[in-house]
Order: sequence, then structure tokens, then C-alpha cells
Amino acid sequence: MAAEWERIAEDKRIRLAKTIPDEWKIQTLPTTDSVLQSPKTSGILSSNELSITESSGKDLVAKLATGEYKSVDVTLAFCKRAALAQQLTNCMLEFFPEAALAQAKELDAYYAEHKKPVGPLHGLPISLKDQLRVKGYETSMGYVSWLGKYDTEDSVLTALLRKAGAVFYVKTSVPQTLMVCETVNNIVGRTVNPRNKNWSCGGSSGGEGAMVAMRGGIIGVGTDIGGSIRIPSAFNFLYGIRPSHGRMPYGKMANSMVGQETVHSVVGPIAHSASDLRLFLTSVLAQEPWKYDSKVVPMPWRQNEEDATNEKIRNRGLTLGFYTFDGNVLPHPPVIRGVAMAVNAMKESGHKVAPWTPYKHDFGVKLINGIYVSDGSKDVARDISASGEPVIPNIKDLLNPDYKEIGMNDLWDVQLKKWEYQMEYLEKWREAENELGADLDAIIAPISPTAAIRHNQFRYYGYASVINLLDFTSVVVPVTFASKTIDVKNDKFVATSGLDEAVQAEYDPDAYDGAPVAVQVIGRRLSEEKTLAIAQELGRLLGNETTP
Repeated sequence: MAAEWERIAEDKRIRLAKTIPDEWKIQTLPTTDSVLQSPKTSGILSSNELSITESSGKDLVAKLATGEYKSVDVTLAFCKRAALAQQLTNCMLEFFPEAALAQAKELDAYYAEHKKPVGPLHGLPISLKDQLRVKGYETSMGYVSWLGKYDTEDSVLTALLRKAGAVFYVKTSVPQTLMVCETVNNIVGRTVNPRNKNWSCGGSSGGEGAMVAMRGGIIGVGTDIGGSIRIPSAFNFLYGIRPSHGRMPYGKMANSMVGQETVHSVVGPIAHSASDLRLFLTSVLAQEPWKYDSKVVPMPWRQNEEDATNEKIRNRGLTLGFYTFDGNVLPHPPVIRGVAMAVNAMKESGHKVAPWTPYKHDFGVKLINGIYVSDGSKDVARDISASGEPVIPNIKDLLNPDYKEIGMNDLWDVQLKKWEYQMEYLEKWREAENELGADLDAIIAPISPTAAIRHNQFRYYGYASVINLLDFTSVVVPVTFASKTIDVKNDKFVATSGLDEAVQAEYDPDAYDGAPVAVQVIGRRLSEEKTLAIAQELGRLLGNETTP
């Protein structure tokens, strides 16, 4: 006899399956490892719907703003493609196409009457990570115990996106607790990578990564407290930005460890281009989010910062740092090659690129890992045990009984250590500028020690999480794909630790052949305009300004 939690989870799966109309269902699922091209061959999307879903967000809002496209047509196209993405990658937790089409019709009626859009995202479907609340729908966040509870109001960001004209139609899957860079839970199971079902889609915004990679979404909203926007972006050959805390509104979103204020989770977009990331950021900032969420810095989009950076780019005047090894865990060969490709692209374009020595990243990783479990994991353990569901294996380290809850004075000490580390890092940044005789505009680095990884193998978060601790802006840029002929095993590798040895031992050139490889472009805190402009230029130089 099934346990009660299993019955609740099964009921959710049945309800979710019923939201996909029969005419959108794939009769025979493909048996190939890659399903990326399946929407084109499914026969379910018309040629016009394929064209719409393979456009950029920037082009779509332009056509919606002039009336060339109707929101109901664009929304229908993305609803159908999202339904395909769900059947092929298992990436949804909520799907509400009927409500989306009703919302789109209202926007079309507004345009017909007023001859203008309601806002900068008029009629554009936006996919949401399950953390974002949408009035009338469930937010389970991967916990069985949260099922059956329906939100009574929108999150602040949801409301502002709605105000800007966005259409909502889907909420995507996340791992149990969110605290894992893979996406698996006991409600719907595992979300897979569209390029190869044997690879992870990343996490915790892995449902968004898979959805946007499948072009079931043009811009997806994710969150990041330790890489959760950037890892799915990297693993799915997409762009993603981790804005600094205070730039985007997080108010009234669901989360694990709500009230943990030492390292903030932030919210940001995932897309196929840096220009679509910019579209999202500028559209949200145009709604003046600081008037709705007290943690948002009252800082509109600084066009002068973007213009100054682009002028520097045109004059071949950027000065960049780079590193391939943080001193803790050596990346796999494809990742090291990816960083070299990014560095060479910038150098060949005439920009100055110099080595950067990561400062105390071992300290930073240890500090932030302790912050994640500073309550002794009581918060996540409570929400898991409330239903009786089992703990997913991926978070066994998070729920290690050896981690004890810390007291208030210990917490203050941790917060002081974080602040001191942040200031020390800024000092190192200034020292580098003095040595280089120029502003250090950004740093190019790995975002993960691996290309898109095999399931249940993600072990080291440090390349991403230290940037969270520092609260720097970071943009993921897709670079290349692993190659079994180029990226051979590193025979000269000497481990610095057991973790370093385990990560390197996992590398198999055949298994990773074709896996996406990305880098992150890191800027100082609240440098979104500048860092995004640099990331866009890097993508252009690499030939990846817009990904497939």
C-alpha cells in the first residue's frame, strides 16, 4: 500500500498531466538521448508557431508593440511548445494555458482599444520558477507537504511583470529544498537536459533551464543563492545573470530558510541572449520595484554605465582578469579550454586580459557552506518530514546531523567575517588595478568545475557560491561543447584534496562529449549594466550572441 505522501504526489502528477490538451500530446516519445529538435519534428507546432518560439524576446515585444503579432498567437505557440518540453524533459510543476490565453486576449483587447502596449513586455509569455507565487496556483517548491496550498496573492516580481505586460503560463520544477545544483524531487521526479537525457539540467532553477533550452520559454525567471541561475544556464548553453542583492525584487516569493539574511538569494532571468537578459532587467526596473520591495535599491537602469562600457569595448579598452583554478577543485579539461577560448577571444579583439589570483576561495567556500546549515538544517528538515517523504540523495550533505544550529553571537561573528572578506576582496581588486594601471572591468572564470554533468554527480559549488558570498554581479556566457578528441583526461593531475580527486575522477571524455561549456563574467557589486555589456561582447566574439 502506498504511503500517504506517495498518494499526494501521484495526485499532483495526474492533475499536472491533465493540463496538457490531447492535441498537444506526443504520440510516440523519442528514444534518442537528445530531444532538443523534437518540437520541430513533432507535427504539433505550425510553421508560424515554430517561427515565433525561435524568435528573440526583443523581436517579439517589438512586433507585439506594433500590433504585427497578437499576444494570443504568441502565447498559444509558447504554451504548445512548453507542453512538448514537459513531455520530453519533465520540467513543470504548474501549467495553466487556459488562464494564459485569457490573459493574452485581455492584452490584445487593450491594444485594439488604445493602439499601444500596456508596458515593455506587452503580450510576452514569461516562464517562472516555482518559487514565484501566482495567485490561484500552488507553490510546492519540491516539498510534498506544500501541495494543496494555493497562493492568495502574486509575488512582488510576478505583479510587476504582469504590470509590464507579461503573460504567465507555467511554473517550472525545482529540487527538494532548492539547495542542489540538479533538479529532482519526490513530486514529479527528475528533470533532464534536453541535449542529452543522461546529463543534468542543473539546479535549482533547472526546470527553467530545460524549459528555455527547449524554447518552451523565451525568458525564464530563476533564483540564485549558490549558482542556481548560473548552473542551469551553463548546463543548457544559455545566458543567465545573477544580479547583486537589491537590484531585483524578491518580496513575497517562496523560499527555503526564509529569514536567513546572511547570504541573500537573488532573482534574475535566463535566456538565449544577453540582449534578452537586458530586456527583462530594464522592463522590471521601469516598474520602480523599490516602491514595492523595501530591499530593492532605488536605482533605475543606468544607461550611461552601459554606454561608457560599450564605448570602451569599441575602443578595445577593456581590462579583464581571469582564472581557471580557484585553489580548491580543478575544473575538467573542457572547462579549462572554455576559459582559454574566452580569454583568447578578448585578447584577439584587442582587450587587455591578465591572470587573477582567487583570494581565499577556500575560506569563502567554507564560510558560505556553514551559512547554508546555520540552523542545523531544521528548516528544510521540517518541510521534508511534514509529509513523511524521503530525503533526495543529493542533499544528504545538507542534512548532515553533525551540523549543529549556531547561536546569535556565532551568527554575528559569521556576518562580520563575511563583511571583512568582502572588503578584503575589494582591496585585492584595487591592488590589481594599481598594478595594471587601469580599472579592472570584470573577471572571466569557470562557473562550475564541469560541463553539463551526469546525474547525481554534482559535488562542488565553490566556483558559483563564493560569488554569492561576495555579492558580485555575474553573467554566464555559453562558450563551446566538450569534445572527446580535444578534451582528453588530464594525466598530470595531482589532487589537492579528496573532493578535488573525486571531481576529477568523474571526468569521462566519452560521456561528456558534446556537453555545454560556459564561463561567468564577474563584476563588482551592482554592476549589472557594465557586466552584462561585457558578457554580450564576449558572446559576440565567440559566435554565440544568440544560442539555438
